[in-house]
Amino acid sequence: MDEVKLFGFWPSPFTRRVIWALKLKGVDFDYVEEDLPHKSDLLLKYNPVHKMTPVLVHGGKPIAESLVILEYIDVVWPHDPLLPDDAYERSVARFWAKFIEERTRLMWEFFQKFGEEQQKAIENNMEILRTIEEHGLGDKKFFGETK
Repeated sequence: MDEVKLFGFWPSPFTRRVIWALKLKGVDFDYVEEDLPHKSDLLLKYNPVHKMTPVLVHGGKPIAESLVILEYIDVVWPHDPLLPDDAYERSVARFWAKFIEERTRLMWEFFQKFGEEQQKAIENNMEILRTIEEHGLGDKKFFGETK
């Protein structure tokens, strides 16, 4: 099997979801922690467009962007699929992955704001979480749960 490396940043939810996918698939990989203020030459080589993590390198070929990486992982290692077989359920899972991806950056504002601005960020976060809980999860405890 070709060598698998993941360039990531530990607090990143985008890095975390790639790690979870690799572990769910049982794929052995080397993890390379990046110092984002001082990006490595390899990260800049493998992701010259966004210059961000995560980047998966499989057999010397880099794949960037977490959702793209997840699709790649599911195709290359098809056992234990990450998405449901049913086309509708798969589209619902993709919708919520995109929704969460778009809102995650907004949720980080909490850590960068103070006073009234931070209170507004808290309210925004609560609204995002309520939306996910009410419309994304419904009566399920986690995404993809079957009853």
